Amino acid sequence: MNIGLKIKELRLKKKIKATEIANNAGISRVYLSEIERGLKTPTIDTLKKICDALGITLAEFFSEEDEQIPPEISSLMKEVKNLTPEQAELLARFIKTMKDQKGE
Repeated sequence: MNIGLKIKELRLKKKIKATEIANNAGISRVYLSEIERGLKTPTIDTLKKICDALGITLAEFFSEEDEQIPPEISSLMKEVKNLTPEQAELLARFIKTMKDQKGE
């Protein structure tokens, strides 16, 4: 996998300017350009910040294209991480009830 090329492809697909990704990731535009061109390899911490700026997780970044999690599901997953254990349990029961009603 070419990390730089994948970053660039995701950025272009999401129509986000390189400057915006660099600013949100706390890196220079020049450094991002070097990463995208394969001249530099980001640390895992920098890659995580770039993924955050792209609105994806590291797991999504490294997953295959056909396994990509839809943005709306990814957004929900991020929200669930902020729930208390009690709230998460309530949500799990709600989802189970919805699935049962649907017949899954």
